[in-house]
Amino acid sequence: MIVHVFENAKQVARAAAALFAAQILKKPDSVLGLATGSTPIETYQELIQLYKDGILDFSKVVSFNLDEYVGLPATHEQSYDRFMKEQLFSHINIKETHLPSGIAPDMAQECLDYEQKIHQAGGIDLQLLGIGTNGHIGFNEPAEAFAYNTNITQLAESTIKANRRFFLSEDQVPKTAISMGIGTIMEARSILLLAMGDSKAEVIQQMVNGPITPQLPASILRSHQSVTVLLDQAAASKLGR
Repeated sequence: MIVHVFENAKQVARAAAALFAAQILKKPDSVLGLATGSTPIETYQELIQLYKDGILDFSKVVSFNLDEYVGLPATHEQSYDRFMKEQLFSHINIKETHLPSGIAPDMAQECLDYEQKIHQAGGIDLQLLGIGTNGHIGFNEPAEAFAYNTNITQLAESTIKANRRFFLSEDQVPKTAISMGIGTIMEARSILLLAMGDSKAEVIQQMVNGPITPQLPASILRSHQSVTVLLDQAAASKLGR
């Protein structure tokens, strides 16, 4: 695990976009793993600008998103499908995008099908991650064991509260999600994790220095062969030297 600390979130986003650009320039038909939430928005804005400037071409790129809320159709204003279209996909010439369905008639089969699609695409070259304050990656919450494949997960109370700001009331926040599993994430050839702000400082310290445990899912990343962590000073404030 390589950790880089930057002065602010803007510099983190630029560094992340540069790593994505390097991946696409090296392999134009890259398979990218993408994330939602507030963390990657500035990175997506940087990638859009690189596309508009003629530096990046996404016409051969395929993407797979980490997760989706169960029960929300793609057209729902808080679905991750809609988020990705608004924040990235509608602004670039990406070839093919995939998100797990939150309304599939058979959710267990949807999990199996999503895994199959990733394998048929050749696996993920570069996976983007954020991290929850409880250490979740994707929607893999703290648990007694690591969830391996794409799965249906019950969202932790802290996750529901964190997502409350996007809905009219906490009652409207979905309680379950479909998410790539830890094993699926760990099969990516390279992983890029971003974290910004004081609220992430404690969990980053635990991820980097604490035990590897399913009680802090992101800790497993230390056993991956190629993980880069980009932090602003606030998120890195409890790491020490």
